[in-house]
Amino acid sequence: MNAGSAPAWRTVAHFAADPLPVDWRDQLAHRLGRRPRRVGLWTELAMFGARQCLDAAGEAALPAGARLRVSSLRGAWGATHAGLAQLDAGMLMPFTFMQGQPALMLAEVGRCLEWQGDASFALCRDPQQLLQLSKLGAGRAGLLVGVVEEERNGEKPRSEWWRLVPA
Repeated sequence: MNAGSAPAWRTVAHFAADPLPVDWRDQLAHRLGRRPRRVGLWTELAMFGARQCLDAAGEAALPAGARLRVSSLRGAWGATHAGLAQLDAGMLMPFTFMQGQPALMLAEVGRCLEWQGDASFALCRDPQQLLQLSKLGAGRAGLLVGVVEEERNGEKPRSEWWRLVPA
């Protein structure tokens, strides 16, 4: 391998909820040993997919040195719009506003994976671009990369995840 060439990557696990099981929220609560509280649909979708992917990889927790990357076309669309409507109705900083924040989603996903570390969210149309960027400088613990979308205008909700490690 040349010093300037990028390392090869191996997919350890891939999880796609297509379609989501009817009881996906119950499955998540059972796996976590608790019902998620004070989080919105988008965060729950992220938690469900990330946990399923890690389980498929045979990992009880995401390794400390791994990176967590999440992308979406619209983020927490439902919570964002509900929060704006509540703000228009005169509510001060409604709770729904917090459910629309990607930082909350990243914190909750990290918590359900028993992990703290380098996490980020990107609104993007091309998840492959995010994947290529995420690999740059990633260490031996690898990556957990997800695409999470809420249901909107007839589109199905999506939670698709990949666990990658250097080959």
